[in-house]
Amino acid sequence: MSRTIRAALVQARWTGDRETMVKAHEEHARSAAALGAQVICFQELFYGPYFCQVQDAAFYSYAESVPGPIVDRFAALAAELGIVMILPVYEQEQPGILYNTAAVVDADGSFLGKYRKTHIPHVTGFWEKFYFRPGNLGYPVFDTAVGRIGVYICYDRHFPEGWRALGLNGAELVFNPSATSRGLSNYLWKLEQPAAAVANEYYVGAVNRVGVEDLGDDDFYGTSYFVDPEGTFVDGTADAHEPELLVRDLDMSLLTTVRDRWAFYRDRRPDTYGDLTAP
Repeated sequence: MSRTIRAALVQARWTGDRETMVKAHEEHARSAAALGAQVICFQELFYGPYFCQVQDAAFYSYAESVPGPIVDRFAALAAELGIVMILPVYEQEQPGILYNTAAVVDADGSFLGKYRKTHIPHVTGFWEKFYFRPGNLGYPVFDTAVGRIGVYICYDRHFPEGWRALGLNGAELVFNPSATSRGLSNYLWKLEQPAAAVANEYYVGAVNRVGVEDLGDDDFYGTSYFVDPEGTFVDGTADAHEPELLVRDLDMSLLTTVRDRWAFYRDRRPDTYGDLTAP
Protein backbone atom coordinates (compact mmCIF):
# COMPACT_ATOMS: atom_id res chain seq x y z
CA MET A 1 0.00 0.00 0.00
CA SER A 2 1.42 3.36 -1.03
CA ARG A 3 2.17 5.92 1.69
CA THR A 4 3.79 9.30 1.22
CA ILE A 5 5.19 11.59 3.92
CA ARG A 6 5.66 15.27 3.15
CA ALA A 7 8.69 16.21 5.26
CA ALA A 8 10.58 19.44 5.88
CA LEU A 9 14.05 20.56 6.97
CA VAL A 10 15.05 24.07 8.06
CA GLN A 11 18.61 25.24 7.42
CA ALA A 12 19.03 28.64 9.03
CA ARG A 13 21.57 31.38 9.64
CA TRP A 14 22.17 32.67 13.19
CA THR A 15 20.15 35.87 13.62
CA GLY A 16 22.19 37.22 16.52
CA ASP A 17 19.84 36.53 19.42
CA ARG A 18 17.74 33.74 20.83
CA GLU A 19 14.25 35.21 20.56
CA THR A 20 14.49 36.21 16.91
CA MET A 21 15.91 32.77 16.15
CA VAL A 22 12.93 31.14 17.86
CA LYS A 23 10.48 33.39 16.02
CA ALA A 24 12.16 32.64 12.70
CA HIS A 25 11.70 28.92 13.29
CA GLU A 26 8.07 29.41 14.26
CA GLU A 27 7.57 31.09 10.89
CA HIS A 28 9.42 28.30 9.11
CA ALA A 29 7.10 25.77 10.77
CA ARG A 30 4.04 27.74 9.69
CA SER A 31 5.36 27.97 6.13
CA ALA A 32 6.09 24.24 6.05
CA ALA A 33 2.61 23.40 7.32
CA ALA A 34 1.08 25.71 4.72
CA LEU A 35 2.94 23.68 2.08
CA GLY A 36 1.44 20.48 3.48
CA ALA A 37 4.45 19.25 5.49
CA GLN A 38 3.55 16.63 8.09
CA VAL A 39 6.91 16.54 9.89
CA ILE A 40 9.70 19.09 10.32
CA CYS A 41 13.23 18.97 11.74
CA PHE A 42 15.35 21.96 12.78
CA GLN A 43 19.17 22.13 12.83
CA GLU A 44 21.37 21.20 15.79
CA LEU A 45 20.99 23.62 18.76
CA PHE A 46 18.53 25.51 16.59
CA TYR A 47 17.75 28.56 18.76
CA GLY A 48 21.35 29.61 19.37
CA PRO A 49 24.69 30.00 17.68
CA TYR A 50 26.92 26.96 17.40
CA PHE A 51 28.73 28.04 20.56
CA CYS A 52 30.99 24.98 20.62
CA GLN A 53 33.42 26.94 18.44
CA VAL A 54 34.66 28.37 21.77
CA GLN A 55 34.84 27.19 25.38
CA ASP A 56 32.85 29.68 27.46
CA ALA A 57 30.65 28.80 30.44
CA ALA A 58 28.41 31.77 29.62
CA PHE A 59 26.73 29.57 26.99
CA TYR A 60 25.47 27.18 29.67
CA SER A 61 22.64 29.71 29.94
CA TYR A 62 21.18 28.31 26.71
CA ALA A 63 20.40 25.02 28.47
CA GLU A 64 16.98 24.23 29.90
CA SER A 65 14.89 21.24 30.88
CA VAL A 66 13.38 18.98 28.24
CA PRO A 67 10.47 19.32 28.12
CA GLY A 68 10.77 22.94 29.17
CA PRO A 69 10.04 26.44 27.82
CA ILE A 70 11.31 25.93 24.25
CA VAL A 71 9.82 22.46 23.81
CA ASP A 72 6.51 23.53 25.35
CA ARG A 73 6.33 26.59 23.08
CA PHE A 74 6.85 24.50 19.94
CA ALA A 75 4.60 21.69 21.19
CA ALA A 76 1.74 24.21 21.28
CA LEU A 77 2.61 25.22 17.73
CA ALA A 78 2.79 21.57 16.63
CA ALA A 79 -0.73 21.02 17.96
CA GLU A 80 -1.98 24.17 16.24
CA LEU A 81 -0.46 23.18 12.89
CA GLY A 82 -0.91 19.41 13.16
CA ILE A 83 2.75 18.72 12.39
CA VAL A 84 5.35 16.43 13.97
CA MET A 85 8.42 18.35 15.18
CA ILE A 86 12.02 17.35 15.90
CA LEU A 87 13.53 20.05 18.15
CA PRO A 88 17.32 19.90 18.70
CA VAL A 89 17.98 21.77 21.97
CA TYR A 90 20.51 22.20 24.78
CA GLU A 91 19.26 20.18 27.74
CA GLN A 92 19.95 20.65 31.43
CA GLU A 93 18.91 17.54 33.33
CA GLN A 94 20.11 19.20 36.53
CA PRO A 95 22.78 21.82 37.27
CA GLY A 96 26.08 20.61 35.82
CA ILE A 97 24.49 17.75 33.85
CA LEU A 98 23.99 18.91 30.28
CA TYR A 99 23.22 17.13 27.01
CA ASN A 100 22.91 17.82 23.29
CA THR A 101 19.34 16.65 22.84
CA ALA A 102 16.53 16.40 20.31
CA ALA A 103 12.95 16.41 21.57
CA VAL A 104 10.28 14.70 19.47
CA VAL A 105 6.78 16.18 19.57
CA ASP A 106 3.80 14.54 17.87
CA ALA A 107 1.28 16.28 15.62
CA ASP A 108 -1.14 16.71 18.54
CA GLY A 109 1.52 18.50 20.59
CA SER A 110 2.29 15.57 22.88
CA PHE A 111 5.91 15.09 23.97
CA LEU A 112 6.98 11.63 22.78
CA GLY A 113 10.48 11.60 24.19
CA LYS A 114 14.04 12.63 23.42
CA TYR A 115 17.34 11.44 22.01
CA ARG A 116 20.64 12.56 23.52
CA LYS A 117 23.67 12.83 21.26
CA THR A 118 25.79 9.75 21.94
CA HIS A 119 29.16 10.60 20.40
CA ILE A 120 30.68 13.88 21.57
CA PRO A 121 33.59 15.39 19.59
CA HIS A 122 36.36 17.50 21.05
CA VAL A 123 38.52 18.93 18.26
CA THR A 124 39.36 22.45 17.14
CA GLY A 125 36.15 24.39 16.54
CA PHE A 126 33.99 21.60 18.00
CA TRP A 127 34.72 21.76 21.75
CA GLU A 128 31.63 19.78 22.67
CA LYS A 129 32.93 17.91 25.70
CA PHE A 130 33.10 21.31 27.42
CA TYR A 131 29.29 21.56 27.05
CA PHE A 132 27.78 18.07 26.88
CA ARG A 133 27.85 14.68 28.54
CA PRO A 134 27.53 11.68 26.21
CA GLY A 135 23.94 10.60 25.71
CA ASN A 136 22.59 7.77 27.83
CA LEU A 137 19.16 7.00 26.38
CA GLY A 138 20.21 4.55 23.68
CA TYR A 139 18.71 4.79 20.20
CA PRO A 140 14.96 5.29 20.64
CA VAL A 141 12.50 5.22 17.76
CA PHE A 142 9.29 7.20 18.18
CA ASP A 143 5.84 6.23 16.94
CA THR A 144 4.53 9.46 15.44
CA ALA A 145 1.53 10.50 13.37
CA VAL A 146 3.65 10.02 10.22
CA GLY A 147 5.46 6.81 11.13
CA ARG A 148 8.46 5.56 13.07
CA ILE A 149 11.12 8.26 13.45
CA GLY A 150 14.65 8.16 14.88
CA VAL A 151 17.22 10.86 15.52
CA TYR A 152 21.03 10.81 15.26
CA ILE A 153 22.81 14.13 15.89
CA CYS A 154 25.70 15.57 13.82
CA TYR A 155 28.97 13.84 14.87
CA ASP A 156 26.97 10.66 15.56
CA ARG A 157 26.74 10.14 11.82
CA HIS A 158 30.39 9.02 11.66
CA PHE A 159 29.50 5.91 13.71
CA PRO A 160 27.61 3.20 11.79
CA GLU A 161 26.59 1.29 14.91
CA GLY A 162 23.92 3.81 15.89
CA TRP A 163 22.46 3.94 12.41
CA ARG A 164 22.04 0.17 12.55
CA ALA A 165 20.56 0.27 16.06
CA LEU A 166 17.91 2.71 14.84
CA GLY A 167 17.09 0.38 11.96
CA LEU A 168 16.82 -2.61 14.27
CA ASN A 169 14.52 -0.54 16.48
CA GLY A 170 12.18 -0.03 13.53
CA ALA A 171 13.04 3.42 12.15
CA GLU A 172 11.54 4.35 8.78
CA LEU A 173 12.97 7.88 8.74
CA VAL A 174 16.01 9.13 10.67
CA PHE A 175 16.83 12.81 11.07
CA ASN A 176 20.42 14.00 11.49
CA PRO A 177 20.39 17.63 12.64
CA SER A 178 23.87 19.09 12.36
CA ALA A 179 26.18 22.08 12.69
CA THR A 180 29.04 21.16 10.42
CA SER A 181 31.55 23.36 8.63
CA ARG A 182 33.11 23.42 5.21
CA GLY A 183 36.75 22.98 6.14
CA LEU A 184 36.42 19.78 8.15
CA SER A 185 33.69 17.44 6.97
CA ASN A 186 32.25 18.68 3.70
CA TYR A 187 33.76 15.75 1.79
CA LEU A 188 31.82 13.33 4.01
CA TRP A 189 28.45 15.09 3.94
CA LYS A 190 27.14 13.46 0.78
CA LEU A 191 28.73 10.08 1.49
CA GLU A 192 27.87 8.99 5.02
CA GLN A 193 24.13 9.60 5.24
CA PRO A 194 23.36 8.07 1.81
CA ALA A 195 25.47 5.06 2.79
CA ALA A 196 23.58 4.77 6.08
CA ALA A 197 20.24 5.01 4.26
CA VAL A 198 21.25 2.21 1.89
CA ALA A 199 22.79 -0.07 4.53
CA ASN A 200 19.82 0.29 6.88
CA GLU A 201 17.04 0.62 4.29
CA TYR A 202 15.31 3.77 5.51
CA TYR A 203 15.10 7.47 4.67
CA VAL A 204 17.52 10.00 6.18
CA GLY A 205 16.89 13.72 6.57
CA ALA A 206 20.21 15.56 6.97
CA VAL A 207 19.99 19.23 7.99
CA ASN A 208 22.86 21.68 8.45
CA ARG A 209 23.07 25.39 9.26
CA VAL A 210 24.56 28.05 6.96
CA GLY A 211 26.82 31.07 7.26
CA VAL A 212 29.72 32.30 9.37
CA GLU A 213 28.88 33.09 12.99
CA ASP A 214 30.49 35.69 15.24
CA LEU A 215 32.20 33.10 17.45
CA GLY A 216 34.65 31.89 14.84
CA ASP A 217 35.41 31.60 11.15
CA ASP A 218 33.71 28.27 10.52
CA ASP A 219 31.58 28.41 7.37
CA PHE A 220 28.54 26.18 7.80
CA TYR A 221 27.74 24.80 4.39
CA GLY A 222 24.03 23.97 4.43
CA THR A 223 23.32 21.51 1.60
CA SER A 224 20.53 19.88 3.61
CA TYR A 225 18.74 16.97 1.97
CA PHE A 226 16.57 13.90 2.19
CA VAL A 227 18.06 10.69 0.86
CA ASP A 228 16.07 7.55 0.09
CA PRO A 229 16.98 3.91 0.84
CA GLU A 230 18.51 3.57 -2.61
CA GLY A 231 20.94 6.39 -1.82
CA THR A 232 19.27 8.95 -4.09
CA PHE A 233 18.81 12.56 -3.01
CA VAL A 234 15.09 13.36 -3.09
CA ASP A 235 14.73 16.23 -5.61
CA GLY A 236 18.22 17.55 -4.91
CA THR A 237 19.79 19.35 -1.98
CA ALA A 238 19.34 22.76 -0.39
CA ASP A 239 21.63 25.71 -1.10
CA ALA A 240 25.21 25.66 0.20
CA HIS A 241 25.15 29.27 1.42
CA GLU A 242 21.61 30.57 1.96
CA PRO A 243 18.88 29.72 4.49
CA GLU A 244 16.22 27.44 3.06
CA LEU A 245 13.07 25.59 3.94
CA LEU A 246 13.36 22.22 2.21
CA VAL A 247 10.08 20.31 1.67
CA ARG A 248 10.05 16.92 -0.01
CA ASP A 249 7.64 14.03 -0.57
CA LEU A 250 8.96 10.69 0.67
CA ASP A 251 7.49 7.54 -0.90
CA MET A 252 7.52 5.15 2.03
CA SER A 253 6.56 2.17 -0.13
CA LEU A 254 10.16 2.25 -1.36
CA LEU A 255 11.22 0.82 1.99
CA THR A 256 9.31 -2.39 1.28
CA THR A 257 10.68 -2.54 -2.26
CA VAL A 258 14.27 -2.22 -1.08
CA ARG A 259 13.89 -4.58 1.88
CA ASP A 260 12.37 -7.22 -0.39
CA ARG A 261 15.25 -6.77 -2.83
CA TRP A 262 18.09 -6.75 -0.28
CA ALA A 263 17.42 -8.85 2.81
CA PHE A 264 20.11 -7.16 4.90
CA TYR A 265 18.23 -7.61 8.16
CA ARG A 266 17.65 -11.30 7.46
CA ASP A 267 21.28 -11.90 6.55
CA ARG A 268 22.91 -10.14 9.50
CA ARG A 269 25.23 -12.30 11.62
CA PRO A 270 25.13 -10.80 15.13
CA ASP A 271 26.69 -14.00 16.48
CA THR A 272 29.94 -12.94 14.75
CA TYR A 273 29.98 -9.30 15.87
CA GLY A 274 30.97 -9.69 19.50
CA ASP A 275 34.39 -8.08 18.99
CA LEU A 276 32.69 -4.83 17.99
CA THR A 277 31.52 -4.28 21.55
CA ALA A 278 34.62 -5.54 23.34
CA PRO A 279 36.27 -2.89 25.59
